[in-house]
Amino acid sequence: MPYHVSIVPQNSVQSPPNFKQHVTEQSRLSDRMSRRLTRTYQLYSRTSGKHVQVLANKRVNANGDDGAVHAKLEVETDSFGSRVRIKGVKTGYYICMNKRGKLIGKPSKDVQKGYCIFTEIVLENNYTALQNAKYEGWFMAFTRKGRPRKASKTKQHQREAHFMKRLPRGHLLSERRPFDALPLPVPVQPFKPLQDVLGETWPCTFPHLWIYSVTFVFGAGLHVSNPLVITDRRKGFCY
Repeated sequence: MPYHVSIVPQNSVQSPPNFKQHVTEQSRLSDRMSRRLTRTYQLYSRTSGKHVQVLANKRVNANGDDGAVHAKLEVETDSFGSRVRIKGVKTGYYICMNKRGKLIGKPSKDVQKGYCIFTEIVLENNYTALQNAKYEGWFMAFTRKGRPRKASKTKQHQREAHFMKRLPRGHLLSERRPFDALPLPVPVQPFKPLQDVLGETWPCTFPHLWIYSVTFVFGAGLHVSNPLVITDRRKGFCY
């Protein structure tokens, strides 16, 4: 007796997309299409008690005083992740890391390489660690004397790799702009007689005046409800 085997097709179950993996892969690529966000601040070293600075001889250390010209850094975003490029405003050199783990200043032509890109990692103690994008696990770090530490011997939890973002001295006073109040256009409608607004008249102390309640909307988003508005029935508009 022959047997018949029937095969019932089953719908293949597809796993949901791994969004975390997509973000990780895209963060490793430089974003050349979006507009870059630029910020200017100082990097305070937790160990040296000074600020990171880029000197004219392309050397990088953490011996800059607060407000020093070489300690003013310009930080540019490189992707939609936390990857940034750090440049000394005075010299124009970017902070880079060579294959030996040494920090050195480089001109703008080398910034597209991973040596000059760092990933910002915000720690639980509110400090920031800067990991090199080319060499994972290598961090920007300085000794107590402000000298760069070899990146291959650095870890994220070490004090030498902890920094705090600070504005340069006098930054707020010199670059503060006066507050400008922009007037918002508010459509002004002519007042209607009381008969058109409420459909009835409310007698007032004066025989020719009526008092009714309306709501005003100001340009700054302030609502004042139910003020008393006086209308003159002889003129047909409010005072």
